[in-house]
Amino acid sequence: MEKQIAELAEQTNNPELWAKPEEARALLQKKSNMEKSLNGLRELETEYKNLVELYAIAPDDHDVITAIEKLSDAAHRAKFITLFADPADNNGAFLFIQAGAGGTEAQDWAQMLSRMYTRWAERHGFGYEIVEEHPGDVAGIKNITYRITGDKVYGWLKNEIGVHRLVRISPFNANGKRQTSFASVDVWPDIDDSIQIDINEKDLRIDTYRSSGAGGQHVNKTDSAVRITHIPTGVVVTCQNERSQIQNREMAMKMLRSRLYELERQKRAEIENAALAQQKKIEWGSQIRNYVLYPYQLVKDVRTGVEKTDSDAVLDGDLDDFMLACLQRNQNNAK
Repeated sequence: MEKQIAELAEQTNNPELWAKPEEARALLQKKSNMEKSLNGLRELETEYKNLVELYAIAPDDHDVITAIEKLSDAAHRAKFITLFADPADNNGAFLFIQAGAGGTEAQDWAQMLSRMYTRWAERHGFGYEIVEEHPGDVAGIKNITYRITGDKVYGWLKNEIGVHRLVRISPFNANGKRQTSFASVDVWPDIDDSIQIDINEKDLRIDTYRSSGAGGQHVNKTDSAVRITHIPTGVVVTCQNERSQIQNREMAMKMLRSRLYELERQKRAEIENAALAQQKKIEWGSQIRNYVLYPYQLVKDVRTGVEKTDSDAVLDGDLDDFMLACLQRNQNNAK
């Protein structure tokens, strides 16, 4: 990695590079990400050496044993840095959650998933903002779109794409019956200007409408919300949470470029790896994870078999083990 960083440094020192600002930004970002990863590995190495010395002195010390367990977990996670190979893996991401059929029950489940992912983002120090939200008729949400910012957000979240199934005693059922609910999750990278996506204005249908739901003074007073349809692919993006129609349009166009990039990624996956491509499809009945809260507590990933009995912790954002297992699975499938 040090050699790669040195090569990138040499490229960024080339005066001719700055004649192409987009390429220069991309190289600087790549160099910064690699330096951050390398520094993290060096910190793990230093911590390992310190713990080796401490363990030799006090092998039965509780704090030392706890520190070793934490270091082992951190090292396990660090080895997956090499799995973020796609150019967009280092980027932020857009996260879209859609309630399935089932009215209030499904909309409440979508709200629970929304909280789960924002708590996951907070655990990692990632930032997030709501791009668009449609509240449920009674409770929960019909759908919501987040923009999550941070290093390697898309690399982590991309394996969450699919259907999530919940089994529980419904709080909305007076008879206390067990209820099964579904919600789908979609993720696409928040690409920057270094990734070129050509869009013909003639292929777009742009509609404006009045925003709905909570928001500032502009909400429900002007046609500031924007919906853009890419006619050749049928991709539709909407944004309503910015302060003006111009800002909403800019964000919607950014989302559209990102969606088209992800669409092309999925097409390549279908050609290169049928098993991996299937994981990317969002279809009811193709659930990736089951969350059982009654008659027992168990969260199980259908693809990897990873299980956790502490469902409260999972719903509070403890998702890394599921994500790491999927990354490992994808690496094995690619071999």
